Parts: sequence; structure tokens; C-alpha cells
Amino acid sequence: MMVQNVKSDPTNSDRTGALADRAVRGRDFIAGGIMTAAILMFVGTAGSVLPTVINRYHGMAVSPDNIAVTALLLNIALIIFGWRRYSELYDEIAHHKNAEEQAKTLAVTDPLTGCLNRRAIGEATSSLIAQATRREMTVAYLMLDLDNFKNINDIQGHDAGDKVLVEVARRLKATMPPNSHVSRLGGDEFACTFIFDADFPETVQRVAEDMIEQVSQPIPGPVGHGDAELTVTASIGIARADLCDNSLDVLMRRADIAMYASKKHGRNRYCWFDPRMESEVQFRNKIESGMRIGIGRGEFVPYYEQQIDLASGTLIGFEVLARWNSPELGQIAPDIFIPIAEDTGMIGDLSACVIRQAMEDARNWDQSLTISVNISPVQLRDPWLAQKIVKLLVETGFPASRLEIEITESCLFENMGLAQSIIGSLKNQGVRVALDDFGTGYSSLAHLRALPFDRIKIDRSFVTSMNESKESRAIVQTIALLGESMGLPITAEGIEDGDLIEHLTAIGCAKGQGFHFGQPLSVEQARRLLADRNMLGLPVQPRTQDHSDDTDDLAGLTEPQRRAALGE
Repeated sequence: MMVQNVKSDPTNSDRTGALADRAVRGRDFIAGGIMTAAILMFVGTAGSVLPTVINRYHGMAVSPDNIAVTALLLNIALIIFGWRRYSELYDEIAHHKNAEEQAKTLAVTDPLTGCLNRRAIGEATSSLIAQATRREMTVAYLMLDLDNFKNINDIQGHDAGDKVLVEVARRLKATMPPNSHVSRLGGDEFACTFIFDADFPETVQRVAEDMIEQVSQPIPGPVGHGDAELTVTASIGIARADLCDNSLDVLMRRADIAMYASKKHGRNRYCWFDPRMESEVQFRNKIESGMRIGIGRGEFVPYYEQQIDLASGTLIGFEVLARWNSPELGQIAPDIFIPIAEDTGMIGDLSACVIRQAMEDARNWDQSLTISVNISPVQLRDPWLAQKIVKLLVETGFPASRLEIEITESCLFENMGLAQSIIGSLKNQGVRVALDDFGTGYSSLAHLRALPFDRIKIDRSFVTSMNESKESRAIVQTIALLGESMGLPITAEGIEDGDLIEHLTAIGCAKGQGFHFGQPLSVEQARRLLADRNMLGLPVQPRTQDHSDDTDDLAGLTEPQRRAALGE
């Protein structure tokens, strides 16, 4: 639920209140004057007139007494009118005051939970910092985010989500020490702040531990959800004002950074801010900015890891790996930039850039050589992925039969239906599909049965530890037997010891790759290797960017391939 802050100026509020009070006093004076005059006239005339009122009015004769009666009635009417007007003014002023109080409340509180809002917690924290400075103490600022709260909204509904937020707010208020403040910043984020003795930071840690414990207690579900209980956990980041030069902005930013560090380290925990966290954030921002520029500049290039036929030792293909040599940041490892690309949504463009270059590089190599490319779990959420890959095949002229797509088990677990559709589309175009990192994901046998894979790749963690671990050796042998029984060839990743090759071949692993066969190669190094083995093929002819002859490129495709390339 989004909460909009109603901004108010205390100076304007005071000025408005003063004007309203003066208006009330003026109206009270006028109404009081009218009633006083009417009452005096009534008292002065009623005694002599009332006895003859009825008789005089029967004759309707014009006389001083008739005039007096008329004045009397007018006075009574004035009294009634004055009293009614006075009551209306009183009600109007009361309504105005209530509306003003409500506006003030909305300006500083969250309507759902009754906590302070984002604007108010800033002012309250500034006030606490001033108090703490006078008392030679400091202020702790705790940023709290509920873990996986979106699942409650998606599965149980927003009523259940609101109930969780209200209950969490109540528990936080009950947990906090006296003279503290609790705020809902928006969504599922809360902030808490209080004064503590700088020499005893364990006080803050105890509060954080209590908050985590209280938040994680089950919450009864809304009416109509049966006996279902709602459970959430919290990640908390903590910063202290005395280490931020008592700067409110710095304090809040550092608590936010520490909170994300808590999530990164496993959630359901708290973390104190550490200056290294800020350096990591700044480095990540540099990486992200550099990637956005680097993808367009072509700074991301394919490297090629050899894939070997274990029985003959023949080179039969390459796995394509992305590498980034940034002019500003230098060589950046894939395990750094790949997660950032996935988080920021750049993984699709990055992958397409690298795959396109790999297809153009390998198009004229020996036709027996294949290339394997990895697909990120984020990419597998794209229903147009198969069409995009086929479009790259068409534009580069690379044969679909020489391309193998590698998909990890974790990709399949997220959306099996979409994965089946994408894999089926790729298979229809002649692209082969391998199940990568087999044995590390979920429901491996179910995946093998449900999806038409062409190959199984054993995760490198099992292969590299075969010499030291009997369990790993048994797992590799079991997977090899499983592949043989299902008619699926096996590739062993992570071969770093040549002594393993004979054993892997004996148990049925047909293909292998790893540092034993060499480090990943740049395109120039790969060409030299292929030239030495007489497998380079024809010289590479660079393709122009003029796509006026795209219809000619489509001529050699089957009808399903042509439709997929055109996005039909």
C-alpha cells in the first residue's frame, strides 16, 4: 500500500489557527450582542403587553400596545435566530478544528499502521540526535525490511498483507525501548530509532534480536483463510549517528546499506554498518554504469573453453564464456558482472551480444565443431527467448545444428511450463539443449522425464572432488549410468586432473571439459589452435549491417524456422 505524505507548514497552521480563533471571537460577540438586546427588550415590554396580547390581536387595531406586541415577537425571533446561528457556528468551528487535527495526523503518520511516516521519522530522528548530543549519548537507526513479503500478497491477498503489516508494527512498538520512534517507510520497510549509550552497543543488538524474534512469530491469517498462519522474517541494518557526524542523511543511507547486507548474508538477521559495505555499493554502481556503456561498445566478448571427446582426445566444440575487459575498470570476473546483469535486467542484451559474436566467429570453423551457450534463469522467463535465438541464427548464418543451449536445473524450477515451451521451440528449429549442472538442482529425474534434453552435463563440483571423495565418485558414476539408460550422452565439467579421464571414459562419459585441456581462449587464440589442427575453415567474412537481403537469409530455412525468425 502506497502512502502519500500530506505536507503541512507549522507556521501556516499556527497562522490559520489564530485567524480562526479571531473569527470565532468576533462571531461570539455579535451573537451575544443580538441575544442581549433581544432579552432586554423582552424584559422591558413583556410585563405590560402579555396580558392584552390576545385581545388586542383579535381587534387588530393600531395602537401602541400592538406595536409592542410586534416588537416582542421580533425579539423572540431574534433570540431563536441568534441561538441557532450560534450553534451552527460552534459546530462549524468544531468541524474545522477536527479536520485540521486530522490533516496534521495524516501529515506525520501512516494510515494503515499508525506509525510515523518517512517524513516524520526524519524530523523525529533529528530531534533525538539533538537530545542525545546534549546528554553525551548517540542515536541508533534501524532499517527493517520483511523478507519475501511479496509472497504473502501474491498468495494470500492484500488483506493478509495488510494484517501482517499492522501486526508487525504493533510488535515493533512493543519491543522498542521508551522514548523511541517506529516508522513505516512504505511497502514492507520500517525504521526504528532511539537513544543509547555509545559505550554499550550491545543494547542495540539486544533490541535488534528481540525485533527479529518477535517479527518471526506466526500471525493468524485473516477471517476466511481457515487456520492458516502467516509467517515472515526480517532483515535489519543498523547505523549509529556518532559515526555519521550526526548527519541524518548519512545515517539513514548507511542503515539502508547495512539492511541489504543482511539480506545478502542470508536474511532473518541484523548487520551493523561497515565502511566496506559502502565501498562495495559504490563499486557495484561503477560496474553497473560501466556495463550499460560497455554492452553498446562491444566490450563484452566471447571466450572459448574446449570440449573434448574423452575416448579419442579430439576437439569437438567449445563452450562460450562471457568476458569483460573494461577500459576504465580493467578485467572484471564473470561472477561479479553476471549477477549484476541479472539483477538489473541487462543479461538479455549482454547474452545476445556475446552469442552473436560467437556465432560470427565460429560460422566458418570446421563444420564438426559445435558451440554451447549458457542461458540465465532470468532469460528463461522471457517467452520470446526461442525467437530471439533463432533470429541470431538467421542474421549470422550460423547453422542451428551446431548450437547447443545449456539450461541449469534452477531455471526449470521457477516456471516449468514456460521452460517446456521454450525448449520445445528450440528443438523444433534444430537447436540442441543440454541440462547443465546436473545434480545440484531440484527434482532432477522429473526434469529429465518432462523435457526433451539432448545431453546431461555433470556439475564440476562432483568431478573435481572425485579423487578425494568416494561420495562424489559414486554420484558421477550414478549419473553416467542414468544417462546411459535414458540414451542421453554425458559431459563431465571441471576436469582438472588427467588421471580422471580414463575412469570417466570407463563409466560412460563421452565428452569432457576443464582446465586440464587448457584455459578459455580468446577468439585469436582459438583461431590459432584451429589453424594448427587444420580446422579453421574459410576466412571469416564480416557481415554488413544492411538487412535488406533478410528474405534471402530466410530462404534456406524450414517454415517453422522462418516464422520464428520473423516473430510470427
